[in-house]
Amino acid sequence: MSKYKLLSNKYVKVLIKYPTLTFLIVFSLSVAIFNTQFLTLGNIFNVLRQTSVNAIIAAGMTFVIITGGIDLSVGSILAFSGAILAKIVINEGNIFFGIAALVIIGILLGLLNGIIICKGRVQPFIATLGTMILLRGATLVFSEGRPISFGSVEHAKILDLVGSGYFLRIPIPVYIMIIIFAIGYFLLKHMRVGRYIYAVGCNEKAAHIAGINTEKVKIFAYTVCGLLSAVAGLIVTTRLSSAQPTTGAGYELDAIAAVVIGGTSLSGGRGSIIGTLVGALIISVLNNALNIMDVSSYYQMVVKGAVIIMAVILDRSK
Repeated sequence: MSKYKLLSNKYVKVLIKYPTLTFLIVFSLSVAIFNTQFLTLGNIFNVLRQTSVNAIIAAGMTFVIITGGIDLSVGSILAFSGAILAKIVINEGNIFFGIAALVIIGILLGLLNGIIICKGRVQPFIATLGTMILLRGATLVFSEGRPISFGSVEHAKILDLVGSGYFLRIPIPVYIMIIIFAIGYFLLKHMRVGRYIYAVGCNEKAAHIAGINTEKVKIFAYTVCGLLSAVAGLIVTTRLSSAQPTTGAGYELDAIAAVVIGGTSLSGGRGSIIGTLVGALIISVLNNALNIMDVSSYYQMVVKGAVIIMAVILDRSK
């Protein structure tokens, strides 16, 4: 009996220590009580698939926000890299070259953000706001304001597996999300660069005095963010079999919300990539629950905003 008591006490301590996880569990169970469709296997996988894109972007955003920065350009990077992928697939018919180009574009655009911020001494909000607008315009020019569809290209059918495929009944994007979060967790918790990222976010001047190249650390964080935005672009583009020039608009807000709900401080120096995953799940569960309950889209924004505020307050009170 004492063994079960100790086990239950352990779980209680975990729930108290991680209030956002508690909120996710309680909220999910509450939704399941009112609607039995919520906990069906098909709907759970649907929620995880919907979570994957926002979670992957938010993973990169976590690196940036821990350093004390912000990246508003993630949605535009997603759209631009997706347009490049679609155009290469149509013109060249080489899907591997297209994916390689998408990855390189993401890295270069993230690197550009980091260089503008660190070398140009521009505030992250202003710098990434500028690149957000620039890249959105570049995407519209590149695509001529029209979707770039590659669904008719024979070899492109392989790309459908990335966005819409399954392995062991689990959506492929979910595997990609898990791999990215595992790597992100390892980098932040077990690698020197992770310690440097936290140090820069806590006190950049002190980190510099301690011998840390703070500029390289911040550039690395923005590069990771750009790369993961492009990966999210790969998933969205392959799922639609086309690149939409307006894709990704507003994605930066959901990513920032997921990071903050997950307990990462906007002032930097504190946060967890696992917390970000929980935050992304909270947003997806909320969206899915409101759709299942057929709540009007007008009220959905009100409810979503209120839940985000409540979740953040709960995390800050721990």
